[in-house]
Amino acid sequence: MVNDQSAFATEIAEYAASFIDPRRVDDYLTDGETAEGYLEVKESLRRIWEVSASIEYLYAYRIAEDGCHVVFDIDTPDTPGGEPGELVPFDESFAEYIPALLAGERIEPLISDDTFGWLLTVYTPIYDAEGACQCYMAVDVSMPKLMVNEVVFITQLLSLFLGFYALILSVSIAMAREYLIKPINAMASAAGEFAYNSEAARGDSVERIRSMDIHTGDEIENLYRALTKTVEDTAAYISEVSEKNRAINHLQNGLILVMADLVESRDKCTGDHIKNTAAYVQIIIDQMRREGIYSEAITDQFAEDVVNSAPLHDIGKIQVPDAILNKPGKLTAEEFADMKEHTTHGGSIIADAIEQLGAGDSGYLREAKNLALCHHEKWDGSGYPNGLKGEEIPLSARIMAVADVFDALVSKRSYKEGMPFEKAMSIIREGSGSHFDPLVVQAFVDAEDQVRKVSAEKKAHTH
Repeated sequence: MVNDQSAFATEIAEYAASFIDPRRVDDYLTDGETAEGYLEVKESLRRIWEVSASIEYLYAYRIAEDGCHVVFDIDTPDTPGGEPGELVPFDESFAEYIPALLAGERIEPLISDDTFGWLLTVYTPIYDAEGACQCYMAVDVSMPKLMVNEVVFITQLLSLFLGFYALILSVSIAMAREYLIKPINAMASAAGEFAYNSEAARGDSVERIRSMDIHTGDEIENLYRALTKTVEDTAAYISEVSEKNRAINHLQNGLILVMADLVESRDKCTGDHIKNTAAYVQIIIDQMRREGIYSEAITDQFAEDVVNSAPLHDIGKIQVPDAILNKPGKLTAEEFADMKEHTTHGGSIIADAIEQLGAGDSGYLREAKNLALCHHEKWDGSGYPNGLKGEEIPLSARIMAVADVFDALVSKRSYKEGMPFEKAMSIIREGSGSHFDPLVVQAFVDAEDQVRKVSAEKKAHTH
């Protein structure tokens, strides 16, 4: 069988080699599939491999001192072929044949059991017009397939024993299924389907495990008792932790508003600015999610972090002198420069908080810092403090920029009247692509009805 298959593999290798132009081997190695005619040759080799059931692998290598360089390598269902030019190290079984292969000589079929399994391998050299070997066409035949008759014989022999063994197993499995598998599967299913997302769901899950009431009088019952106690304790602990988290979140949000109100109380011009901007930010984010804008970035956590930290965007104004903060007239260039520093002051304040709290991975504080530092950056790079441009500006700050400017336009200040809603919306549209991220403006404009409602409620509250 080995001799017959060696002759057959040699014929296949020689036939496959006829499709490869030795003059183009260098191009195949360097350019791969983009080389002229490469894909056509590879398709021909693939068809040869498909119609030769006993062939395991079909490939062409250039043999060099450093190993085998892939020219063609046909994919198989279990093993993807190498890429053109890829280096494949020599297997130990080929050590004594390397000198002959480097010299471009023919070698006898050989049997090896190395990297790619137990194989009968035939190498056929491909010579150019000058007689130089440009590469080898190789065919691997699976030795296990050649031994199929032996496997069949062993299978018949073992079947005599397996028949009797199966009879014993069938009785054992029936008993195991009733007294072992069924209770274990029931426990595994109940544990796997345990719901942690709400108090009611946790209670239902615990009750489902209790209702199994397994009584086997052995280790299975002990396991069931331990599992029941564990899930009861776990559910109680999760409920306790959830309650503490709710209290912490409530405290955190309260502290945010206290800090923001502290800043706002110094600025007699802003009124309900922090509440209004937070409402506009929520509207923009909700609309962006409905329209699929920046869908990968705007997760549930991102939305929660940005909305909750929005009141802190002007926290840096706490370091701006009152004389500048509440000046009724236009600021001088020097005063405006001092006012602009509130962005860097705010970023520093939040950065200090992150460092003091050791909360470097906190998404909430990270977004608070982004908002405080970058909400006056502009899409075209003309903003401050760092002149960031386009998507260099954090997404949360790009959202806040629209909310902040719009609220400033429609709000009445000591030095100006509030602008009509339509005029303010027109200015926001005009700033798309220059001052603002166009996609954020799109979401804001598309949610005009909700924006108008918040703006109207603000005016009613002011009056």
